[in-house]
Amino acid sequence: MNKQNSPENRAAQTSGPDLARRDLLKLTGAGVAALGVGSLSNIPSPKAQGMSAGWDKVFPRSESVDHQKVTLKNRYGITLSADLYQPKNRAGRRLAALAISGPFGAVKEQSSGLYAQTMAERGFITLAFDPSFTGESGGEPRNVASPDINTEDFSAAVDFLGLHPSVDRERIGVIGICGWGGMALNAVAVDKRVKAVAASTMYDMTRVMSRGYNDSVTLEQRTQTLEQLSRQRWQDAEKGTPAHGPVSLELKGGEPQFVVEYADYYKKPRGFHPRAINSNASWTLTTSLSFMNMPLLTYIAEIAPRPVLLIHGEQAHSRYFSETAYAAAAEPKELLIIPGANHTDLYDRVDMIPFDKLQSFFNQHLSA
Repeated sequence: MNKQNSPENRAAQTSGPDLARRDLLKLTGAGVAALGVGSLSNIPSPKAQGMSAGWDKVFPRSESVDHQKVTLKNRYGITLSADLYQPKNRAGRRLAALAISGPFGAVKEQSSGLYAQTMAERGFITLAFDPSFTGESGGEPRNVASPDINTEDFSAAVDFLGLHPSVDRERIGVIGICGWGGMALNAVAVDKRVKAVAASTMYDMTRVMSRGYNDSVTLEQRTQTLEQLSRQRWQDAEKGTPAHGPVSLELKGGEPQFVVEYADYYKKPRGFHPRAINSNASWTLTTSLSFMNMPLLTYIAEIAPRPVLLIHGEQAHSRYFSETAYAAAAEPKELLIIPGANHTDLYDRVDMIPFDKLQSFFNQHLSA
C-alpha cells in the first residue's frame, strides 16, 4: 500500500480542537476501511430488524444444502440471528461443524454465508451468524462493535452447534473473515472446545484502530483521537443516543485503491445488502473506544496445540496482519498467500478462495 495515501497520513494534516466527525473517523485508524467514507449527514439511529423470510443472500442457493434460519443467545443475553447450513446427504450421521462470521461491517447474507454454504456442500454443518448489535441480531445501541462481546459471539455459536443433535461436539472449528478473523483467533485462544481455526483476509481491529495502518499513528495523534472520542461521549450522553458516522463507502474520488475495492464489493450488486453497515449504514462514532487499549491477539500462542490456518491475498493492503499473527502464533500453524488476490477477493471470488484447502484442513483436524 502507498503509505502516502494512507488514512493516517491524510488525517495527520488535520489538527486543532474543532475536528469534524469525518476527521475523527480518519484518526481512529480504521476510519476509511471499517467505518467508511462520505459526507457527514444526520443519520437516523438504526433499529434492530426481525428475521426476514425467504432467500435473501447475495449468492445463489445451493440445491445440495439444507438451509434454516435460527436464533441463539450469547453469554450477555443478546439474541443472535444465524443461518444454519447442513448437507442434504448427511443420513443421520453426526458431522463436524464450523462457526463462521465476518467481515467487519458485513452480515451473514454476504461473505460468511457464502463460506458457510460452500463448506456445507463439502460435508460440514455450518453456522453463519450476525454479530451482536448488527444485522438481524439483537443488542442496543445498533451498529456498535466490541472486542469482548463479539469474541463471545463466536463462543455462543459453538454453544449452539455443540447442542445440535446432528453435530459431533468434539469436532467443532471456526472460520473468521476480515475483522472477524481477529475475533475468531481471540475466541479460540480462550475457548478450548474449538479444535481448529482458520482466518481469511484477517484484520486485527484493535491494532488498526489504536495504531492505524502499518502502525503509523503517532502518540500525539492517538491522544488527539482519544480526546475527541471522550468528548463525543458527552454529546452522546446529552442526546441519549450515540451519534453515527457518515454512510459507509460513499466515494468522492481520490480514495486509496483498497477503499475503492471495498466499495466495489459492498456498494455494487456483487455484494450489496441493505442490512450491512458497510453497504447502507455506518458505525457509531465511538465504536473504536473499546478497541483502543484491548489487543485482541495477545494470547494467540495459546491456541496451540490446536492448528491455525491464516489465508491472505498477495496484493492485499492488510496482508501484514496475517503475517504478524503467524509470527506470534505457535505451531501447528500455516500461512497461505493467494497469488494475485487483494483483500476483498477473498470475500466472494470462489476461484480465489481456497475452499479445497479449507476442506482438507478441517477434515484433517476435525477428524473423528
